[in-house]
Amino acid sequence: MTHAWKLCLPALCCLILAGSVPAASQEARALFEMSRSSEQVPTELDRIVRADLERADISPAPMCSDAVFIRRTYLDVIGMPPRPEETEAFLASQDPEKRNQVIDALLGRPEFTDYWAMKWCDALRVKAEFPINLWPNAAQAYHEWVRAALMANMPYDEFARALLTASGSNFKEPPVNFFRAVENRSPEGLAGAVALTFMGTRIASWPETDRQAMAAFFSHLSYKPTAEWKEEILIQNPEKEEGFAAVFPDGTPVEIPAGMDPRAVFANWLTDPKNPWFARAAVNRVWFWLMGRGIVHEADDLRPDNPPVNPELLSFLEREFTASGYDLRHLYRVILRSATYQQSSIPADNHPEAEARFAHYAARRLDAEVLADMLDGLLGFGEDYMSAVPEPFTYIPKYRSAVSLADGSVTSPFLELFGRPSRDTGLLSERNNEPTDAQRLHLLNSSTLRRRIASAPLFGRVGAASGGKPARAVRAVYLEILCRYPAQEELDTVLAYAGESGLTRRQALEDLVWALVNTKEFLYRH
Repeated sequence: MTHAWKLCLPALCCLILAGSVPAASQEARALFEMSRSSEQVPTELDRIVRADLERADISPAPMCSDAVFIRRTYLDVIGMPPRPEETEAFLASQDPEKRNQVIDALLGRPEFTDYWAMKWCDALRVKAEFPINLWPNAAQAYHEWVRAALMANMPYDEFARALLTASGSNFKEPPVNFFRAVENRSPEGLAGAVALTFMGTRIASWPETDRQAMAAFFSHLSYKPTAEWKEEILIQNPEKEEGFAAVFPDGTPVEIPAGMDPRAVFANWLTDPKNPWFARAAVNRVWFWLMGRGIVHEADDLRPDNPPVNPELLSFLEREFTASGYDLRHLYRVILRSATYQQSSIPADNHPEAEARFAHYAARRLDAEVLADMLDGLLGFGEDYMSAVPEPFTYIPKYRSAVSLADGSVTSPFLELFGRPSRDTGLLSERNNEPTDAQRLHLLNSSTLRRRIASAPLFGRVGAASGGKPARAVRAVYLEILCRYPAQEELDTVLAYAGESGLTRRQALEDLVWALVNTKEFLYRH
């Protein structure tokens, strides 16, 4: 048995604060929360949320600490933690605008594009192999188009319209893959994909007549193969050029003239600022991604008998989004700058509806790709990504981040173990961030992880930062892994363990790293 598996209880005690924060001391809570006197000026969003909490007799949580804020915001906006020097500079700053400055800077970074392309590609089913069968060339082109649209901050109505009305080669016109990336390519199957993606609803619950009315807008499409292997041309079926009467999902009748693409008529209706579905579905999905729970929950199940928990909040975000010209970055900024987003994840009371009404930030496990990339950053590149069907673009070098993977068919045992979505349906529930026993056992017992820790480049950075002083080395490890300084109690426990265990300084630090990457504080966004 190697020394790492003899980690004794005193060393684990330094992690109790991360695992049982609500019961911790005031000193411990100060690591995660600011005093009530430090509350920021509420925004209109906050006023709406606080009014709802007051009616429900729920106390909102205080603001999160600066250390929690910078880690949370980096993970939520760019899918990676801050570097130690970024954390230290932020914690040392006395600028009252420093949180807003971090938000604005992150929204402009290239990593923002990679992370949110991953999120949108989950919803858009960007996957080469079964059951979607886009094939690697198309999956790469589709992902790059989505990424470029996000980088340019393409207005969301233009983004939707481009996908809904695209025609041509799925290799040369990437938005065409929206209609390729559907397992059921019948008109009703295509209508279901459109409704889920852009209306946040599942038409399986609709009456048959409404489903057929929606399907009519997608009944004139035809898929035509070419001489290029696995390429397809999406065209209007030349045998269906006649006009017809249709009905929009809100019950409004419309005449489709002969020769007109019915999809264009539908897209114009959908993206009209007065449409009750479009902005609502978008803001609810983004709120879910940032806050961990939709205002309508589940976030892609909007229907009359599933009302929003806070209708005024949903209406406010709809208005903000529409008035901004469907600017996604503006929507992110409105949410991220709010005191509601910046609350502690520790509930102020035990009211059963506190999380559902956004009385605190919802702690939840990191996405599989984010966790894989974080471990790579600390321990060195270790993931081998592969596809069940080796084709061009399916060889992925180890230095490629998991967040930036274009194709949902390219995966690894780690990503599958930690709940990466299959991208078969576009449902948000495909991503499973619930912890499992198998995940815990992997992190606790994996010999691969053990070997990666033993040779981690992290220790070179820690050595350079510590100047040979044990306390500074512990401090550097905490900054690298948890993005905060250790509490005095934690520092004392680690130093005592190192002195009493008979281990070398390097061995004791390896034990500390192994212990910290197994904590909830590391594995969760909080």
